[in-house]
Parts: sequence; C-alpha cells; structure tokens
Amino acid sequence: MMEYFVLSIGWILFYGTHTLLAALNIKRKFRAIMGRRYIWYRMLYSLWSTMLILAIFIYAATLSPVWLWQQGDLGTYLGFMLAAFGTILAVKSLKGIELFRFIGFRPHDDLKEKDSLTTNGLYHYIRHPLYAGLILIFFGFFLYIPNLASLVHLLALLVYLPVGIYFEEKKLIQLYGEEYSSYRRHVPPIFPKFTLWKK
Repeated sequence: MMEYFVLSIGWILFYGTHTLLAALNIKRKFRAIMGRRYIWYRMLYSLWSTMLILAIFIYAATLSPVWLWQQGDLGTYLGFMLAAFGTILAVKSLKGIELFRFIGFRPHDDLKEKDSLTTNGLYHYIRHPLYAGLILIFFGFFLYIPNLASLVHLLALLVYLPVGIYFEEKKLIQLYGEEYSSYRRHVPPIFPKFTLWKK
C-alpha cells in the first residue's frame, strides 16, 4: 500500500503548491525577485501544475489496480454521463475568460492587470463552476474505474476543495472587496440554490 501513500503525497504536493503559488503575497515576492520577467509567472505556474498532474496520473496508471468492486454496465454508463456533464460544466465555466491570458500564454503582470469580477453565466448560480465540474469528472471516473487509485483521486479533490475555496476567496475579497463579499453572500460555492441572485 506504500505506492498509494506516494500517490496521496503527490496530490498533497499538487494542491499545496497550486494554492501557495496563487497567493498574492507569494506572487508579490516572486515579482520582487523576477522583476520584468514576472510577466511569465502565470505561464510557469500553469506549466508546473500541468506537469505535476500528468506525473500523478502517469504514476497512478503504473500501479497494480486494487478493485473495490467489479465493473458493470451501470457504473460505466453513470461514469461516462457524470464525466461528460462535468466536462461540459468545466468548459462552460471558462466562457468569457481570455484563455490564453488565464493560462499565461499571453504574458502579463496579473498583480497590475485586474480582471473584472465574473458573475454572469454559470457564475450567476454557483461561485465555483470549474470545481463543480471537476467533482463530477472525478466521481464519474471513479464509477467507471472503481479501484483504489480512482478513490484516492476523488478523495484528494474533495478534501482539498474546502481549503482551496477558502484561500481563493480570501484572495478574491482582497482584490474585489465588498463587490465579491456581496456576491459571496448571495451565491453558493458549489451547489446552486433555487433562488436567483440579483445585483
């Protein structure tokens, strides 16, 4: 079971650095060190995250599977359906966001160039549609491949999300102040309410 402990450490490293490197005080320290080259920080951040998550999945694929139950047609169907819906949700959450700038392929100083707060589309119903999409993708993947590695992937995400949301929203309040605080009071984080928020 040592290999699954290593897999868990991989997720801790990924989520830990993902949150740490996105913090405003850490970004300011990197800008002080990097100077004008800080415009490449976002791209380096994206490359690091991509390489690390690929390494985690490649490592998981090398493990001898420990099946939690036998695969069946129902799990396969539900898994595909949830993963597909989650992918659609994740893609739609990026609507209105300049993707090349978000990834960092368009160099910029994200400490100076603040985007406007997005509260329309899916963000009108939930604050973190990308996270909601990831939950569905990981849960669908677990139903489709019900082994221990898939469970570790899912549990790592579910354990991280409250922590990740807390620190992300702390940063957003620093950036947008009362505008985000008001939005946060009226719009739920992951699961939509039936009442709609009006600005």
